[in-house]
Amino acid sequence: MQSVQPSSRLIEIRNLYKIYHPGENEVRALDGVTLTIHSGEFVAIVGDSGSGKSTLMNLLGCLDAPTRGEYLLGSTPVARLGDDQLSTIRNRQIGFIFQGFNLVPTMNALENVELPLTYRGIPREQRRILALDALGKVSLSGRIYHRPSQMSGGQQQRVAIARAIAARPPIILADEPTGNLDSRSGSDVLAILRALWGEGKTIILITHDDKVARQAQRVIRVHDGKIVSDTRMDSDTPVASDTPLPPTASFPVTHRDSAAI
Repeated sequence: MQSVQPSSRLIEIRNLYKIYHPGENEVRALDGVTLTIHSGEFVAIVGDSGSGKSTLMNLLGCLDAPTRGEYLLGSTPVARLGDDQLSTIRNRQIGFIFQGFNLVPTMNALENVELPLTYRGIPREQRRILALDALGKVSLSGRIYHRPSQMSGGQQQRVAIARAIAARPPIILADEPTGNLDSRSGSDVLAILRALWGEGKTIILITHDDKVARQAQRVIRVHDGKIVSDTRMDSDTPVASDTPLPPTASFPVTHRDSAAI
């Protein structure tokens, strides 16, 4: 699979700090991090528990605010935005995939994927089209009326991916997306992420697993709140996984979400 080459600077963070309990007993979860991510990159952020990778993910995903420093998403100074503006960015610009699937147990797969589209005010007919398309891309067209309890862990994670991509956000932020899965299901999830990268999405993968990280184009290692290495893989195509790309994971290139930040 051939990736789309990185182009414009999408994310810039400059001298970013996240400090808890400032003063004598302060904890620097992030300690002066500077980082640029270009549009179309597949980046893995790697670190052990307590390294700061989860804090960095929360800041990149506009789920938390830095103590100090600059964060530009496109040309928007995210660190200066209010809660409503941050919520709009999360809803329109970032698709989230978490280790815990976070599906609503009383809703079927189709309803779970439609839910964030409802928050965006997308009309019902269009929501249905987008949700069905997203579920098709993760090979779940035959399980749209199944509830989470009727699906395996791998299938639930694919529903979560469909939910993340249904609104066609330009950024996919995946936090340990294979952490609760067996190796086969994990390989399927990574194959879908690579397919999204090939489509032109910017993928940010948070993991503690070096093997998972090697599927990315670029690996950033975090330790004690600092970036200690930033390595680009030898090739612009990721290392092959143990499982081939699911047939429906390869899909035509679509235009990026046009909503302004």
